[in-house]
Amino acid sequence: MQKATENELTERVVCIKRVSKVVKGGKRFKFSVLVVAGDGNGQVGVGMGKAREIPEAVRKGIEKAKKSMVPLKKVGNTVAHPVIGRFGAAEVLLKPAAPGTGVIAGAVVRAIMELGGVKDVLTKVIGRTSNPINVAYATFEALRAMRTPEETLRLRGKDRKPVQAE
Repeated sequence: MQKATENELTERVVCIKRVSKVVKGGKRFKFSVLVVAGDGNGQVGVGMGKAREIPEAVRKGIEKAKKSMVPLKKVGNTVAHPVIGRFGAAEVLLKPAAPGTGVIAGAVVRAIMELGGVKDVLTKVIGRTSNPINVAYATFEALRAMRTPEETLRLRGKDRKPVQAE
């Protein structure tokens, strides 16, 4: 499911789970929905929504995804540098790719990268889980940990100078 809203954000439902709580009178069902929202131009967010009905859970997930938006550190159409994100038992590796490579990723990581505007990236889920929720949050942690080359130079206290061959 993909929607475009008034402020040009696109939302995509990545995962829908039905969970149950056993009570004296039987089972109470709820739905847990993982939503990714992005503007396709360097902003992306992930949110979980939980409710008794799917549309209500999706609405809550979209709200949380919009609140958790972070800027992507891109160099051209790819990520700035290789980075590993960890969440729970999931580990996700993001690597820059040459132009024209495309988004080489599983469904969850692909949704996050595409909605963030990344066009060329190599990814690998390394962890000991294929839980889509943990994979999504591990990808999100990797994006948060990423730095642009300018930020790295500033942290090292150096200026950007052209490299001269001897």
